[in-house]
Amino acid sequence: MLDKIKEKIQNNKRLSLEETYKLYVDAPLFELGNLANQIREKKHPKNIVTYVVDRNINYSNICVCGCKFCAFFRAPGEEGGYVLTIDELDKKIQETIDLGGTQILLQGSHHPDLKIEFYIQMLTHIKDKFPQIHIHGFSPPEIVHFSKLNNLSIKDTIQKLMEAGLDSIPGGGAEILVDRVRREVSPNKCTSDEWLNVMEIAHKLGLRTTATMMFGHIETKKERLLHLQRLRDLQDKTRGFTAFIPWGFQPHNTRIKARKITSIEYLRLLAISRIFLDNFDNIQVSWVTMGPEIAQLALFFGGNDFGSTMIEENVVAATGVKFRLSIEEIRTYIQDAGFVPRQRRMDYTIIE
Repeated sequence: MLDKIKEKIQNNKRLSLEETYKLYVDAPLFELGNLANQIREKKHPKNIVTYVVDRNINYSNICVCGCKFCAFFRAPGEEGGYVLTIDELDKKIQETIDLGGTQILLQGSHHPDLKIEFYIQMLTHIKDKFPQIHIHGFSPPEIVHFSKLNNLSIKDTIQKLMEAGLDSIPGGGAEILVDRVRREVSPNKCTSDEWLNVMEIAHKLGLRTTATMMFGHIETKKERLLHLQRLRDLQDKTRGFTAFIPWGFQPHNTRIKARKITSIEYLRLLAISRIFLDNFDNIQVSWVTMGPEIAQLALFFGGNDFGSTMIEENVVAATGVKFRLSIEEIRTYIQDAGFVPRQRRMDYTIIE
C-alpha cells in the first residue's frame, strides 16, 4: 500500500486521510522526508528559503482562559499581570524598525475588561506613528473574545479592527482543531468551528492569515491529521492561508503532564504536513521550539520558510525554552544548508 501512496504523491494526486495516516505511521523517516522534499522542490524550484524580520509584542498577559498548556498568562488580579502602555509599545516598534523589521506580531490574552475601543485606539496609534509597519495581530480566540465581550458579530469585529489598521491575522490559538482535545487543554477558549469561522470571514474580507498547530500534548496522531484536514478544507474554499506552522508543545511550567516531543516526531509531522496540505504554498520550520539545527534539517523535510527573527518572544520563553537567533545567524543556517536566504513580507513577497 505504501508504494501506491508514494506513486500518488509523485503524480501530484491528493491523499485521503486514511492514506496519509498509513504514510505517517509506517513510512521510514527518510522516505517520508524525501517525499516531502520533492514537493517542496516542485513548489519552490529556485532553492530559496525565506524569513521575516519581526517582533512578537504581547500587549497584555492578563487572561481569563487559564489554558493548561500556557505558562505565560496571569489571572486578573494576580501578581505579574500587565497591559503595555503606549510608550512601551512605541519603544518596541521603533526598535523593531531600527533592526530592519517590517512587521509586528501583536497578540495578547483574553482580558476581561478591555473593550474594542482599546484595540481600535492601539491600532490607530500604531498606524499613525509607524505607517510602514505591517500589523499581524489578534489570533482567532482573541477575536471571538472581543466579539462576545462587545456584543458584536465576528464580521463586524474584524471590520472594525481592519479599519483601525489590522493587516493580517496569525494562526495562534488553533492548538488541535478537535473539540475533544480543546475541552481538555483549553476549555474556556473558542471551539474549533469558531476558530475556522474567524479565518473564513477574515479571508472573505480580504485579510490573509496563517495557520498553526501545537502538537505533542494529549492529542492522538489521527487527531493531528483531522486538524490538517480541516485546514485543507478551508483553504480549498478561500485560499486565504499564506503558510502553515506546526510547533511542538513545551511542557515545562504548564499544567499538562507530557514529555517534550523528539526531533524525529517533529520532522515526521512537518513532512506529513507538507505532503497532505497540497493547497498550502509555504511550510514554516520552528527554530524557536526545536532549536536552529533541527530547523535547518527540517528544510529537507518540506519546510521552505525559516520563520521570524523574533526580536522578542515571551510565550514559549515562559516554558523555559529560550533559543535566540540574529538575522545574520538565520541567513547562515539557511546558506549552510545549501539554500538562498531571502527576507520576505507576511504575504511572502520578497524584500530585495
